[in-house]
Amino acid sequence: MLPKERMIAALQHREADRVPVGETGADWEITDRVLGRPTYYRSKWREWVAEWEGRREEIVCSYREDIVDLARSLEWDFLVVPLVPARRKEYERPEMLGEFKWRDRSGKVWQYSPESGGHPLLLEAPPMGADDLLVPERVEVDESRLEAVAHVVKEVGGTHFVFGRPPDGTFPWIETVGMEEFLVRMVTDPGFVSKAVSASLKTALAWTEAICDLGVDGILVGTDYCDNRGPLMGPQHFRRFILPALAQVCGAAHGKGKFFVKHTDGNTWSILDDFVEAGVDGWQGIQPSIGMDLKQLKEKYAGRLCLFGGVNNETLIAGTPQEVEEEVKYAIRYAAPGGGLVITSGNTLQVGTRYDNYIAMRAAAREFGRYPIGW
Repeated sequence: MLPKERMIAALQHREADRVPVGETGADWEITDRVLGRPTYYRSKWREWVAEWEGRREEIVCSYREDIVDLARSLEWDFLVVPLVPARRKEYERPEMLGEFKWRDRSGKVWQYSPESGGHPLLLEAPPMGADDLLVPERVEVDESRLEAVAHVVKEVGGTHFVFGRPPDGTFPWIETVGMEEFLVRMVTDPGFVSKAVSASLKTALAWTEAICDLGVDGILVGTDYCDNRGPLMGPQHFRRFILPALAQVCGAAHGKGKFFVKHTDGNTWSILDDFVEAGVDGWQGIQPSIGMDLKQLKEKYAGRLCLFGGVNNETLIAGTPQEVEEEVKYAIRYAAPGGGLVITSGNTLQVGTRYDNYIAMRAAAREFGRYPIGW
């Protein structure tokens, strides 16, 4: 079967020739190692500095080529392609407040940790009230940001399943006042939160439709809703503020004939029924180590939610190839029968992922993931 066919079977809860594999993203360490060249794709500081210096075309070229080459080299069945930086007439370096600390054009202050290699932390956001929010009548889509999506669809869209990744549009804390303050305002200023979600949602819908029109097979969005304890805002506020927007983005993808997958890691047990209600086809971000057990998930959501996961990121970073193989075997044994499983890490291939561990994960999926599952 073609990789695309294998993915469609999984999303439709049918058994293919084998369980599909892939990743929603890979940080630069793994990509550099696999391709034998430095990448800008998910390279964090390396990419930001290049954009500030006006080397945007180099970044876009890297995204276009490296996402495809990485998927081919690792024999992934699906690819996730994000938006790239917009083409501008002028590029400028932000106000640097320290070696890895800066203030952007909007006044937000960010801090990056090269030791962790993760996302930058939002340290400070300018004051903002409901009157400062604008719900646009019409969203202008900058087609320069779609260049990588268009290229990947053209290059491998006939054989591989391609996800486009628009803005999430459902939980706009980064775009507004920061995580802590946004959560507080769900209680103290619900009007602000509702207006912020409305504005963000309108933008997300425009990007979702534009990406779908390029010929992708699915949409994947990725703002986290949960930590290891449960939803950050609690199930009640999730249903009030977030769920209606999630359902609309999902509906926009379905309206274009595309699949819709939601990423969020953490303890999601209390809102997975809401995902199903919203029409979500698949969920990625499964962390077995915190109680998101594939056996239990399959028992409850078989035929209703395609599960993307199987291996803890902690195991890929600090475990052994044998431990990785055991996690893959467990996922396949209990979640693969009948379809509805895609083997991935619990998040992305993060900085610190051991190359040998990931190769063991891929090999185990190939060896034990052939249908029918009978070992």
